[in-house]
Parts: sequence; structure tokens; C-alpha cells
Amino acid sequence: MIANRFTRKLGLASATTLLAGATLFAQSPGGATGMPQQQQPSQQPNQTSMPSQAPDAGPSTSAQNMADTSFVSEAMQGNMAEVQLAQLAQQKSQSQDVKQYAAKLANDHSQMNQKWFGPVAKQMNVNEPKGPSKKDKKLIEKLQGLNGDEFDKEYLTAMLKDHQDDLKKFKQEADGTQDPNLKQIATQGSTVISQHLQLAQQIAKAHNIPVEGGKEVSSR
Repeated sequence: MIANRFTRKLGLASATTLLAGATLFAQSPGGATGMPQQQQPSQQPNQTSMPSQAPDAGPSTSAQNMADTSFVSEAMQGNMAEVQLAQLAQQKSQSQDVKQYAAKLANDHSQMNQKWFGPVAKQMNVNEPKGPSKKDKKLIEKLQGLNGDEFDKEYLTAMLKDHQDDLKKFKQEADGTQDPNLKQIATQGSTVISQHLQLAQQIAKAHNIPVEGGKEVSSR
């Protein structure tokens, strides 16, 4: 009897021990405490690598922010000049095609400032320019003293050069900026300016005004 009782107790203790071991085994691999310990080694490099990258990214980001700010300010200033020059062309030119071209420029460049650059300038805390640049003011003053064919020649020549320069700047901004809004504006602006340049080249040829390189720009 004693031997039987001892055997039964031993069997019960063994069963209890096996049950406890099975429970621990079942909880360990899939439990909440096991997974983070396996992920920690892979997470550490990401956490420690960020500070080491910051010094390299900082100056580049700061330089690009300055470039974006400069682009927005100059573009708004240029649009103001284009509108004033276009209004002057509508008054001074005696050619219908030049007047129609000027009317398109006045509308397009005005809309670019109002709908595109104005809102993004506020987001970037860029002050709206008070007027055209000194260079453009001198051009406006020069054109105010001209009339007829002489005016058309100087105006169209200026439009050819201005839009060639602007097209380069807009494409550079579209390729360089990390700001998605500015990238979209610069890309769309490049298309508009390219169209303006093509029209200027066509009208200039019709008025026997030399076009630089003798080739028309192609829009993308």
C-alpha cells in the first residue's frame, strides 16, 4: 500500500512538472516578451545612425531652402515685370500679334503669382516683392520712350531673352528642390514659359527680328 501510494504521488508530481514545462514552452516563442528582444538588435543601427547623418544633411538642406526662397522671390518679381511690360506693349505696339501676345503674358504671369507663388510664399514666409527689379525697371523706362516697330523690336527681343533665362531657372528648381509643391510649380511653370518662348520666337520671325541660334525651343 505504501509503495503504491508513493508511486501514485511520484506519478502525479511528474505529471505536474511536465504540464508546467509544457506551459512555459508554449508561452515563450509566441509570447509578447520574446519578439521585441529579437527585434532590438535590428532597431539599434537605425536609431544610432540618424545623428551621424544629420550633420551632412543639415548644410545641404539649409542651402536648398535658401535656393527655394530665392527662386520664389525672384519668380514673383519677374512675373510682376512681365505683367507691366505686357500692359505697356498693349498700349505702345501697333501690331495686332504683339498685342495679343502681350495680353496672354499679362494674364498668365498674373495668374502664376496669384494662384501659384502667392500661396507658397506665405507658407514659406517669403515677403512679396514690392515691384520689378532695378534691371526690369530700366527696361520698362526704355520701352516707354519707344513706339511702333521700334518698340516691337525691343520688346520681343527682351521677351526672347527673359523667357530663355526664366526657363533655365525653372527647370533647375524643378530638378533641385525637395519641396513637392515647389517642384510641381516649377515643372508647370517651365511648360508655360516654354510656350511663351515659342510664341515669341514665331512672332519675332514674322517681324524679321533675329532669334538667337535660329532654332525654336521645344516644349516638354
